[in-house]
Amino acid sequence: MYHLQKTLKTVNETQDIAELIITLRQRLGLTQEQFAARLGVTCPTVSRWEHHKSRPSPIALKLIKSTLEQTEGAEDLLAQYFAR
Repeated sequence: MYHLQKTLKTVNETQDIAELIITLRQRLGLTQEQFAARLGVTCPTVSRWEHHKSRPSPIALKLIKSTLEQTEGAEDLLAQYFAR
């Protein structure tokens, strides 16, 4: 768990995590519901992340990072939020 959290440069910044999720979801052109299905979580979970109510689990962070790695044009987000 610690290792996965450590890879997120701004893991203590809930607002930054929310901004990452909103930006990634919008770049993919997905609704909260579609993004949630892609990550295997519920729509209310994505909403809580985006509204600063909770943070993604280490497993969800790994899935978000994987999604970024597979998304063309998301290199800036990957570099901004995740350590190499």
